[in-house]
Amino acid sequence: MQFKTPDLCDQYEAELGSAVRVVAPMFKRYGGRAAFAGEIVTLKIFEDNTLVREIFNEPGHGKVLVIDGGGSLRCALVGDQLAILAHKNGWEGVVVYGCIRDSADINGIGIGVRALDTHPQKTVKKGIGERNLKLSFGGVSFAPGEWLYADEDGVLVASRPLC
Repeated sequence: MQFKTPDLCDQYEAELGSAVRVVAPMFKRYGGRAAFAGEIVTLKIFEDNTLVREIFNEPGHGKVLVIDGGGSLRCALVGDQLAILAHKNGWEGVVVYGCIRDSADINGIGIGVRALDTHPQKTVKKGIGERNLKLSFGGVSFAPGEWLYADEDGVLVASRPLC
């Protein structure tokens, strides 16, 4: 899928703010794929990435995982092993409202990653979290079944596929 987020903003200008929403520029780019897009799958967790592994064990072709980690900067929710698992199972990318680790290794994996920052510490493992919720951060909402587009210029959320 070829796209540029500025072109999508221009093309869907009349729908900006409703059907097409621009996420605040708060994420750093990681992963071997600079641009990625797909249907949104959501996960709400806090300093526990047990459910991330469960989801990345599922087929993810055409999907992007959006993780609301509460914006925590105290540990990493995704590391190289989870990124490898996601890539192996076909996930297009992951957006983490929190931190990742093993960033140099993740940069060599063919998956798109956006995160607030990096942190070397792993999470606790309690298996606590919720899937398929409507999430809100970065000035927009993310609902399961909507579409996410990310490239070097930003992240967009759309209520339907745009390209």
